[in-house]
Amino acid sequence: MIIIRATGAALAAGLLALVAGCAAGEPGAGSGAPVPRPEPARTSPSPVLTAEAAARHSAPAAPAATPSPSPKPAVDPRSTPAFLSIPAIGVRDLKIVPYEGTTDDWPGTRIQDRGVGASPYGEQGGVGPGEKGNYLVTAHRLSAGGPLRDLPDLDKGDTVRVRLGDTLYTYEITASRWTSFRSPRSLEEQRAAVPGKPGQTPTQAMITISTCATLEDNAAGNFWRDDRNNPEHRIDKIGTLVSAAKDPAGSG
Repeated sequence: MIIIRATGAALAAGLLALVAGCAAGEPGAGSGAPVPRPEPARTSPSPVLTAEAAARHSAPAAPAATPSPSPKPAVDPRSTPAFLSIPAIGVRDLKIVPYEGTTDDWPGTRIQDRGVGASPYGEQGGVGPGEKGNYLVTAHRLSAGGPLRDLPDLDKGDTVRVRLGDTLYTYEITASRWTSFRSPRSLEEQRAAVPGKPGQTPTQAMITISTCATLEDNAAGNFWRDDRNNPEHRIDKIGTLVSAAKDPAGSG
């Protein structure tokens, strides 16, 4: 009987230990509480492209647009006659005839002999009205009606207007100089893209208006003449472009 009791007590103790071990190994077991289960991993849905987006995605990039070329001016400023007005000395619409050459050469002298102005362009000449560089204009002071007889009276700050087609260019006189026909350097300075500064790159539109200094040379006893009867010196008035606008009078 003693052995049987001891064995029964050991058996009961073993059963209690087994129950306690199961409770410790499974949280919530025996308490009635639900056992939490791990949630399955979530995956992001694949993006779905609309037909329009898919087309954009697969279409090649459009090439960059090529800029349109600038429209050409209505007239060539270097080879089209212009008209010069200088209110301060009474010059109004003096026709300026362009030609390929250099100041006061034979072609230019023949143009001036018609009572109009001459404007050389090309390698040894200047530019056209409104263009960057030196717009050269020459005309007689005494002969052929003397269109520039009063040019020496033009002062700094006076305005000069040049009409080309339907555009009116206004220059302001900024300087005066004398050119000597007997000095290659002096002639080079007159004809330079920047007046008085041979070799310098121009940054603005300028004008040189030139006529003979016959009266002044004669008064000084200088009666030198070249083969075209030009005296040694010419009087130059230099101006800088200050405005360009549509001419209300049109291109007539």
